[in-house]
Amino acid sequence: MLDIDGIRLLQTSPGFAEAVERAYGRRRRPRCLCRPEGIEMYIARLADGHIVKRMPGTGDRHAPACTSFEPPAELSGVRPLLGSAIREDPETGLIQLKLGFPMSRRPGRPGPARPASATGTVSSSCNRLSLRALLHYLWDQAELTRWQPGFAGRRSWGVVRRQLMRAASRMVTCGEPLLVRLEVPEPFTVEQQDAISARRRTRWVAASCPGDGKGSMLLLVAEVKEIAPGRHGYKAVIKHLPDLAFTLDEALYNRLERRFEQELGLWGASDGSHLIVIATFGVGAEGLPRVVELSLMTVTEHWLPVETVAEKQLLDRLVRNRRSFTKLLRYGMRHEGEMPILVLTDQGETTQPVFAEEVDHPCSDPAGTARGA
Repeated sequence: MLDIDGIRLLQTSPGFAEAVERAYGRRRRPRCLCRPEGIEMYIARLADGHIVKRMPGTGDRHAPACTSFEPPAELSGVRPLLGSAIREDPETGLIQLKLGFPMSRRPGRPGPARPASATGTVSSSCNRLSLRALLHYLWDQAELTRWQPGFAGRRSWGVVRRQLMRAASRMVTCGEPLLVRLEVPEPFTVEQQDAISARRRTRWVAASCPGDGKGSMLLLVAEVKEIAPGRHGYKAVIKHLPDLAFTLDEALYNRLERRFEQELGLWGASDGSHLIVIATFGVGAEGLPRVVELSLMTVTEHWLPVETVAEKQLLDRLVRNRRSFTKLLRYGMRHEGEMPILVLTDQGETTQPVFAEEVDHPCSDPAGTARGA
């Protein structure tokens, strides 16, 4: 429930969109009524309308069952990045991102052919986002780390793409909207193959020609079908892009096998898992995409990120027991820094962080099966 300019409305209420638009024009701030005192929100303008967002740094003040709830930043790896690599402006609704990897190459100067490092290439001052950290931020902002029983059976790649694109629509980097460079493949259908391919070619041509003498690169976020040797060199085959493969040079292929052994192993061990890639890539004169730098993330069948078999088993158990929770992400934080795996959000007015040692302890029951459905 929101208080919009003195009127109480649900997002499903008739006239909600119109009330939000009027409040935006009058520069009025809505209040979320998940708490008796109300919590101030702000309205961001999107290409397809307006959206009510929580004010920066207030997510943990909302009730755990509220859609605007967010675990305290201190529990995940995002905290050191806020205010430096990530800056949200409640006046405009835009989020400024500083990237720790290049998005352009000068003619004749090849880009780095390496996967993201173990720390995600975040600099020591935490003022830049690595590929891994950017992927985690997109996943968080798209609310793909959140789970509740009603989501079961409703997350397809089409839903994942829509939420990622909507989250990215408020982000700006390198002086332009992130969406200009972002490629998240459309769900593929044979009937729409030609139209989908034409739209993709148009996006790639526009994004690859900045007119400043540099070779502009694009950013891919997609599900991997296969990474393997090709007829010449190596290739990454992407789901929903059946008509072309992304090429990798031998050095990058060999390094990613070593660097992402854990992610690849976890993906291969479960038929229901998905492997997500985030990569910078350039498009050659022949129209073929070539990967420059990449990072990988394993997710469950419900698109929830996991790093170990124990994490996956825990999340699967929570889903079966109809629990609600938010998965926490490292954003490149080293594994030496202990942090919770997730926060349970179905405990009434309180939340419960769950740590790795609780999962591994033989006498513990972090899934809380006694409090299930």
